[in-house]
Amino acid sequence: MDTLLHWQQRVGSQRDWIWRGWQTRYTFIRPEQPQPQTTPIILLHGFGTSIGHWRQNLAVLGEQHTVYALDMLGFGASEKAPVSYKVELWVEQVYDFWRTFIQHPVVLVGNSIGSLVSLRAAAMHPDMVQGIVMLSLPDLSIRQEAIPKILRPAIAAIENLFTSPLLIKTIFRIVRRPQVVKRWAGIAYANSEAVTDELVDILLGPAQDRGSAQAFYATLKAMLDSQFDPSVKSILPNLNIPILLIWGQQDRMIPPAFAPKFAAYNPNVQLLILENAGHFAHDECPEEVNQAVLNWIDSFLARPDLALYKVNN
Repeated sequence: MDTLLHWQQRVGSQRDWIWRGWQTRYTFIRPEQPQPQTTPIILLHGFGTSIGHWRQNLAVLGEQHTVYALDMLGFGASEKAPVSYKVELWVEQVYDFWRTFIQHPVVLVGNSIGSLVSLRAAAMHPDMVQGIVMLSLPDLSIRQEAIPKILRPAIAAIENLFTSPLLIKTIFRIVRRPQVVKRWAGIAYANSEAVTDELVDILLGPAQDRGSAQAFYATLKAMLDSQFDPSVKSILPNLNIPILLIWGQQDRMIPPAFAPKFAAYNPNVQLLILENAGHFAHDECPEEVNQAVLNWIDSFLARPDLALYKVNN
């Protein structure tokens, strides 16, 4: 892939789609040559990122499968809608997108919050999901359980104080500066060389959109709500589909110690730990992640019991 091209030229054919009255952005890439067996893939980004974060994955995965990437509502080039942001909202956005454009069982590939959306979508809409790939899967319910009950009211009061609209919007004006974004990315990435000007451009662009500060506030506040996301333990053991869990050994955002714990919840989980990756393994180690995803898809498409899900170009 020619990395000299601007990232906008490396993420496929971008389109706008109106969902529930809100403008949302998606892109897609189709294989140039017919494939003997293939399955559609939908890529779902993490907090604060967008379609552009998959710039090193879309074209490679798209050589063998039709690949879509979606800017979830409130992120990327999608509208910064004044809504209550929860995992279920994004699940319904993905499901309606699937019903509108695809209508074949797909593989969902998610990073961070995107992996939570993938997990929840597999449980809520089994007709849509053939398998899921989750990179650095968060579980905010673990955080809640770790706080002693006697301290929870005090912690909640402190969080409410620090998530006031005025304070969050002030923080937002600070964090959208290039030098601050670089510093934050330096924590999320294990390899400082991966924190490029291009990456900063991808992360900063949406922050200039109308309503971006309000969307940032609403999402951050929702993430502190114990009802924001479902417990991984309550969903993962009940899924009977192929699951690939990928984690960077140097992830400083979500401890890699969670990876074997989550993998033990379901025998269908295949776990891959990447030694030289942080929170965004697909961007730091794209060659390894791309190949792992392709090999994993090939392995279950070859299974006779999944033959009904194979999609011909």
